Amino acid sequence: MNALVPLMVTLPLVGAAIALIAGRHRRTQVLVSIVTLSLVLIIAAVLLVAVDTGSPIAVSVGGWPVPFGIVLYVDRLSALLVVVSSIVLLAVLLFSVGQGAADGDDDTPVSIFHPSYLILAAGIFNAFIAGDLFNLYVGFEILLVASYVLITLGSTESRIRTGIVYIVVSLVSSILFLAAIAMIYGALGTVNMVQISERMTELPQETQLVLHLMLLVAFSIKAAVFPLSFWLPDSYPTAPAPVTAVFAGLLTKVGVYAMIRTETELFRDNDVNTLLMIVALATMVVGVLGALAQAELKRILSFTLVSHIGYMVFGLAIATPAAIGATVYYTVHHIIVQTTLFLSVGLIERRAGSTSILRVKGLMRAAPVLAV
Repeated sequence: MNALVPLMVTLPLVGAAIALIAGRHRRTQVLVSIVTLSLVLIIAAVLLVAVDTGSPIAVSVGGWPVPFGIVLYVDRLSALLVVVSSIVLLAVLLFSVGQGAADGDDDTPVSIFHPSYLILAAGIFNAFIAGDLFNLYVGFEILLVASYVLITLGSTESRIRTGIVYIVVSLVSSILFLAAIAMIYGALGTVNMVQISERMTELPQETQLVLHLMLLVAFSIKAAVFPLSFWLPDSYPTAPAPVTAVFAGLLTKVGVYAMIRTETELFRDNDVNTLLMIVALATMVVGVLGALAQAELKRILSFTLVSHIGYMVFGLAIATPAAIGATVYYTVHHIIVQTTLFLSVGLIERRAGSTSILRVKGLMRAAPVLAV
C-alpha cells in the first residue's frame, strides 16, 4: 500500500509532461488526462478502504527519515478528500471536453489547458496528503502556478487583470505561510506535523498563539474567510466555466482542509475558538448580503461560496467531535454541489448567452432539464 501513496502526486505530474509533449494532438491530451485522473481515483479509493479498515499510512519519500525527508500521510480525511477531488476533477474534465467538442475546438493546434489542469490536480492531491508543513506549502505553490495559467486562459483583459489580483493575494498568503514555517522550524526544529503537535507544548503560550494566528491568516486567505475574501468574487467569474467550477469546488477547500489540520492536530491546546466563531459568523452574513446585491449568476454563486466557507469555519470553532465531523461532511458536500452549480451556470451561459438574471428568461421552455 505504501508504494501507492506517492503515485497520487507523481501520476498527474507525469501525465502533465506527456500532455505538454503532445500539445499538438488534442485527442492524445484528452486521453492522457482522463486515464491519469481515473488511475488516481482508483488508487485513492483503494487507500481509503485500507485506512478505513486499518490504520493511517505514512510514507517517507526516498527513505529519508523524519525530519529530513518528505512525509506523505494518508488517513480517512485525506483519502476521502482525494477520492472526492479526483471524481470532481474527472467530471469537470469530461465537461470541458464535451464543451470543446460542441464549440468545434477539437483541432486546436496547441493547448496548455490539459498540462495545467493535471499540474493543478497534482497540487491539490499533494496538499491533501502532505505530512509536513513545507510539503503543504509546496502543494499550495503548485496550485498557484497552475491556477494562474488556467484563470488567464484566453488572455482577455478582464482575465489578466483578475489573474494579477489573484496571484498577488496568493503570494501574500504564501509569504505569510512560509514565514510561519520558518518560525516553527526555528522554535521546534521540525516541520513534520506529528512532531510539531508533540513539541508545541514546549513553547510559551504567547509564542504558540502567534504561530497559530499566522497559520490561520495564511489559510484563511486561501479559504476566502472574511475579511480576507475580497479577492474571490472578482476572480472566479471571469474564468471559463470548467476552470471556475474547479476553483470554486476545490481550491478554497484546500484552505479549509489546512485549517482543519491546524485546529485538530497542531494547536489542540491553544483556544482561539471565540475568534474563529466571530469570523465565521461575519463570513456567513457578509457572503449572503453580497449575493443579494448581485445580478450575475456567477457572482451570486461566488458570494454564496464565501458564506458557505463560514459554515465550515463555524464547525471548527465549535470544536466538538460532532462539529468537526459536520465540517468534514459539509466540505465534501460543498465540493460536489458548488462545482455542479458553476457547471450549470456555464451551460446556462452557453444556452442563453448571458448569466445575468435580468437577461436570462424563458429557460424552462428553452431548456427544461437545465432549468430543473
